[in-house]
Amino acid sequence: MSVVLVGLDHRNAPLELLEQVAISDHDLSKVITDLRGYANFSELVVVSTCLRTEIYAVVERFHDAVAEITDALASHAQLSPSSLGTSLTIAYDYDVATHLFSVAAGLESSVPGETEVLGQVRRAHERALEDQVSGPVLNELFRAAVHAGKRVRTETPISRGTTSFAHASVALAAEHFAGSFEGLRLAIVGAGDLGSGVIDALSSLPATSAPHSIVVVNRTRERAQELLERFDGDDVKMSTAELAALPTLLDEVDVIITAIELEDHLLTKELVSERTTPLLVVDLGMPRNADPAIRDLDAISVIDVGDLGRKVKATLEHRRDEIDAATRIVNDEVHRYRDVARARGAAPVIASLRNRFDDQRVAELARRRSEFGDLSDEQWERIDALTRSMYAKTLHEPTMVVRDTAGTPKGERLVEALRALFGI
Repeated sequence: MSVVLVGLDHRNAPLELLEQVAISDHDLSKVITDLRGYANFSELVVVSTCLRTEIYAVVERFHDAVAEITDALASHAQLSPSSLGTSLTIAYDYDVATHLFSVAAGLESSVPGETEVLGQVRRAHERALEDQVSGPVLNELFRAAVHAGKRVRTETPISRGTTSFAHASVALAAEHFAGSFEGLRLAIVGAGDLGSGVIDALSSLPATSAPHSIVVVNRTRERAQELLERFDGDDVKMSTAELAALPTLLDEVDVIITAIELEDHLLTKELVSERTTPLLVVDLGMPRNADPAIRDLDAISVIDVGDLGRKVKATLEHRRDEIDAATRIVNDEVHRYRDVARARGAAPVIASLRNRFDDQRVAELARRRSEFGDLSDEQWERIDALTRSMYAKTLHEPTMVVRDTAGTPKGERLVEALRALFGI
């Protein structure tokens, strides 16, 4: 059995492709069902965030698994498997751990050290547990990844400053207005994690940069109200609205930040084509909430996740020391995970082999004891100890090789050979 990762992320795939492949909560069950239809898979976890869609699996055959996962992703996106081509990220065994730990630490994010991704990794694993598709191998992998992500944020300064995807988007939007939202009217669409992060980011602005008003728009008004109550800004006018009221609200705001999961575009060209005063759209949705065609309208300015990634990439060098420190912790945690996994992987086989030899030894002594009836109990105990020592010494070197190579391709071959030879 091997662990494999197949997916797409912002580093290797264009935004348009990420948008097509993104797996919503609504579609997740179908993708998992399709993959479970292959006998090759024994465990699965799907991680789908704003800028990545990745499938982690425990499989019998690596190459078949890559092809099957690629087919499933392509089918979901209504694309040909070949269209995913060089955009795919593929990893095998311990390279999977290195990648996932880096993701959980925020090192693979557009915003290094972002806080949202750690929760997304945790929830992906929790969802797999609920769907009963994650087992002992991926349970251990994801728990270790979350631990690594927490340690990076505790022991390095990478999580300080603008390290949230939502905070970075608010900062980039503020730049559009010379660094301040003063006097502006804002609408936030979506009251989930990203919407909550946007509220937190706006709360951290100095009073002189705060907007004139904020309206939180959501499918349910109650959730929008809960989110708005977290906002710390005494002089800001605050209100809520349901999603159906958005077309009317568009005429009343200067900035709209969308962070909601929808299959179709929320902001279409037809909806905003009559706009004559400037409107800044900050689109954090994946798939995108705003139709790319609205960029052609004179009154509309758009910032999306692609713009955010390009902006952050230009400033990465200022955080090189933080990133290097986080990378060292990730490497340390990968080595720790590898050592634990190797020991656990070898232990059952070694224990079974020793038990098999000891059972045969005890059975043979019992069968032959009548032939040595003149031996005292003390002498028989010496024979028992001698035979136990002989088989232990015989097995010592082979079992040490199995333990030392556990988790590697050579170790897997040795384990399979032992199972086949001794029926364990």
